[in-house]
Amino acid sequence: MPARTPLAVTERRPDADGATVPVVVLVHGSLDRGASFARVVRRLDDLHTITYDRRGYQGSRDAGPPPADLDGQVDDLLAVIDGRPAVVVGHSLGGVVALAAALRPAGPGPLLAVAAYEPPLPWAGPWAQRPRPAPPSGPGAHGASRLDHDDPGLAAERFFRRMVGDTAWERLDEAGRAGRQADGPALVADLAYVRTSKAPFDVAALTVPAVFGRGSDSLPHHRAAVGWLTQEAVGSELVEIAGAGHGAHLTHPDAFARFVRAAVRRVPRKAGSP
Repeated sequence: MPARTPLAVTERRPDADGATVPVVVLVHGSLDRGASFARVVRRLDDLHTITYDRRGYQGSRDAGPPPADLDGQVDDLLAVIDGRPAVVVGHSLGGVVALAAALRPAGPGPLLAVAAYEPPLPWAGPWAQRPRPAPPSGPGAHGASRLDHDDPGLAAERFFRRMVGDTAWERLDEAGRAGRQADGPALVADLAYVRTSKAPFDVAALTVPAVFGRGSDSLPHHRAAVGWLTQEAVGSELVEIAGAGHGAHLTHPDAFARFVRAAVRRVPRKAGSP
């Protein structure tokens, strides 16, 4: 485990002697945690995989407050990588973090390839023109569409209900609900990153191989944004997961593992050799 990061990091090395090169780092999205990739990681048992809880989430809540900007998220990711050659695969906001790392002005550093599954892109046309959700209603809602920054726990509940569903929230036990609510401050910080009309990076400037993923059943603006990314990043690859929505890593772990492998295959042979 890297010694220079206070984050909760889990590494899984292949059973065979000698770790493969590069390492594969999976970055989770908003109101999520590294453990959500567990079923995907089990299908990548021949690879050296790394998952971690982003700052402010689950096991990394005590690592300090969530980063104030996207650069802070990139700093944390690079600390997890710890200078090793890596393929970085991000889901949702984790995809934005992965792209920002690959596009940092100082260069991609140890990043050999990057993959992003349905990253939120509020500055891109397809995302900016997306249908706005109706104001929340029902349990936990205050009848306002904006998140209540004075009550991050409520923000987390409303986000969970909107993204996963009311039934799923009701199925959580008391500890499960409390855990999601405790992630509220990190969620509020995440949403601040993506509520901008100014692009934080130029995807067309990518110099590492890129793979972008989407689900066939995902919302139109998710699908269109990934299509836009594929057009902007010359030479990138589009992977579509049939029957999947935004949470493909949970519902379609086999297909998501193939998405990860598509990124690993894009690593130049010399760079990926021991």
